Amino acid sequence: MRRAAAPAYKIEVTFVRQHKFILLFLGLLVLCSVMVVREFTHDSKHVEIREAFILLHSKGYTNQAQKLYHRLLLDFQTLPNKVLLDDFQRTLLLVDPYTYQPSNLVWSYHWTISQELERRQESTLTRALKLADEQKP
Repeated sequence: MRRAAAPAYKIEVTFVRQHKFILLFLGLLVLCSVMVVREFTHDSKHVEIREAFILLHSKGYTNQAQKLYHRLLLDFQTLPNKVLLDDFQRTLLLVDPYTYQPSNLVWSYHWTISQELERRQESTLTRALKLADEQKP
């Protein structure tokens, strides 16, 4: 006597139950990979906008450079310190940081970045001092 074949949904349920940890691991791996790729594309998009801003400003396209300047200002507070430091170093080559030039957009962006980096360093220093003062029980 032959046994009747199991319905397709029971085979799928059995497969999922048997391999649930492998499937969860693969799902987590895909999710992490998507997040990493997304972060790289976000950073590269910022660098592309920054370089376009510098190019437009240096070629005299002030209206277009102004638009990119505002886009950069909208994003800079959410950027990691490394990206801000890259922006700081890139703009430092183009402007004299000790000369007040409010009409120069690159100088204005450089000054804004330097202020943000100083603000972040103060909070990082405060956190480090707090960690140093903590007593182990």
